[in-house]
Amino acid sequence: MSTIYRIATAQYNIGRLGSWAEYEAKVRHWVEEAAGFDAKLLVFPEYFSMELASLFPEVVYKSLSGQLDALQDLLPGFRQVFQEQARRHDVHIVAGSYPVRQADGSFRNRAYLFRPEGDPDFQDKLQMTRFENEQWFIVGGDEIKTFDTPLGRIGINICYDSEFPMLARKQVEAGADLIVVPSCTDTTAGYWRVRIGCQARALENQCYVVQSPTVGLASWSEAVDINIGAAAIYTPVDYGFPDNGVLAIGELNATQWVSAEIDPASIGRIRNTGQVFNYRDWPSQFRCLDDARRD
Repeated sequence: MSTIYRIATAQYNIGRLGSWAEYEAKVRHWVEEAAGFDAKLLVFPEYFSMELASLFPEVVYKSLSGQLDALQDLLPGFRQVFQEQARRHDVHIVAGSYPVRQADGSFRNRAYLFRPEGDPDFQDKLQMTRFENEQWFIVGGDEIKTFDTPLGRIGINICYDSEFPMLARKQVEAGADLIVVPSCTDTTAGYWRVRIGCQARALENQCYVVQSPTVGLASWSEAVDINIGAAAIYTPVDYGFPDNGVLAIGELNATQWVSAEIDPASIGRIRNTGQVFNYRDWPSQFRCLDDARRD
């Protein structure tokens, strides 16, 4: 069983970059700051990597398809800089998401998990939004994963995935006590959809859920021009946890880290001794549905 540790989740400002060196410096600053307050798991947002498109000419970053193609040349460097930071600071990093071209020429929205040692793992986004489907033509993945770490077993729901309960359910049934949710939303309603999804997943699975959003305006970008959100760490709503299920939350649209300590052992305890047993009682809802269908 892993011990108590600190999570840092980013409200990350999409910026316009002048050079690759500037990007590396930005990443180093973010990671060093979180490592400075002893965070062991760092979470970055969905599509936070899209600021790299600003390194290309306007004809590229103003083209939804053009930027996807161009970004493939920067993917090895992106992976390298986060792997180096994970090793240097002895932290685990969920590096938001990056659009990655597949062998058939399609693109998937991929969240990498970088470890202090070893190769990175990844989770592809499974449920695609209308924008991704109809305008960006990014396709969904087909595998729900969990990741073993010294901090415990982790699941990743990328933004819209958090609004579909069976995805997180499969991960917690596979042993994940923590679901991390990199997100990117361009309306207040979109932010609340993901937030409500996160809190619902924490409630019904009696687990921790961590959201990390992009924030700020990037008028130059065709893909991530408006970014609204607040990072947060959500919990079960029961004995020993906050009454509203919010362990920590940032100021809406500010650029900041949000950080708190979590206790993975508390998840097993609350599932066995809580006021309610949402996690345990999950299967009973299907019995009720079966009875209704028979009627």
